[in-house]
Amino acid sequence: MNQANTQQLTGCASITFAQPVYIKSCASIVGKKEGEGPLGKEFDMICEDPMFGADTWEAAESTMQKEAASLALGKAGLSPSDIRMVFAGDLLAQTTASSFGIAGMGIPFYGLFGACSTMGESLSLGSMAIAAGYGDHILCATSSHFASAEKEFRFPLGYGNQRPLSATWTVTGSGACVIGSTPPAEEIPEKTAPLLDGRGCVKITGITTGKLVDYGFKDSFNMGGCMAPAACDTIYRNLCDFDRKPSDYDRIFTGDLGAVGRRILMDLLYEKGIDIEKQHQDCGLLIFDGETQDTHAGGSGCGCAASVLAAHILPRIAAGEWKRVLFVPTGALLSKTSFNEGDSIPGIAHAVVLEHMEV
Repeated sequence: MNQANTQQLTGCASITFAQPVYIKSCASIVGKKEGEGPLGKEFDMICEDPMFGADTWEAAESTMQKEAASLALGKAGLSPSDIRMVFAGDLLAQTTASSFGIAGMGIPFYGLFGACSTMGESLSLGSMAIAAGYGDHILCATSSHFASAEKEFRFPLGYGNQRPLSATWTVTGSGACVIGSTPPAEEIPEKTAPLLDGRGCVKITGITTGKLVDYGFKDSFNMGGCMAPAACDTIYRNLCDFDRKPSDYDRIFTGDLGAVGRRILMDLLYEKGIDIEKQHQDCGLLIFDGETQDTHAGGSGCGCAASVLAAHILPRIAAGEWKRVLFVPTGALLSKTSFNEGDSIPGIAHAVVLEHMEV
């Protein structure tokens, strides 16, 4: 094994990058409901038309994801020809939103499926590729759409089914990041803002790869319960691998556990003697207002963690408000086939360590 590589392996499931990977730009696009939530003013674009000018829900999601990718490229002052490869995915069968969207930009493409953890998977794989010298610029993106997800996994909207209080609301949104081996270019600060505002930028210094955790849950209307054990496992292994305490992170963000999953996560970590109450926030609880918006347990979907990352988390790290953040998007790995055949719903969570760097 290459000696340089062995120096980067950390603990049982993590990697420390000897040279950090930098987030050069990011972009977020959401739908009308998300734009009406607490983070509405922070997103790059809010589309009032849920169809995004397309004829189908699936095409609408593809359009949204491609637009987010184009916006991220523009902020970095890059064109598709400058990107070595894309890591992108979504919730739909055969990742069709990505295949008919961002893949059409003509960039070498890897399609991913990590369910709602896909942004963490994308950033992890992209960072490893950058660290290994396989490209100067890599695009990481994902998306979800409420209507396309309901059609795929539950019931078409016209069915008008009732949703239990444990259910989360699939976010209509997309997030995209351009990562590279060097910090954002100082000559185009107006395009990279807010990730380069004269104070700092964001670097990826490590990752923890998640593993499948299956507690036997079968309720597709309780995604938080299905994913919380995986979030617990990844957070615990990240702290062990890097020999850190929760207080070593200014914030620990899970992707879309919602109110139900968050409570389960806290209980599972308490059993291990770990308390992250002060540091923890959940993207699914941030993107919607639980008091005024009828989203039940909170938000979910690939676009949930991705859009909150691009709009809310990365700008605050770049500005120095937070020095070190653990980003842990979570995914429930079910399909309509596995669910209909009565299989349980395993979860997975991938962690990305994000840190502030002065420029």
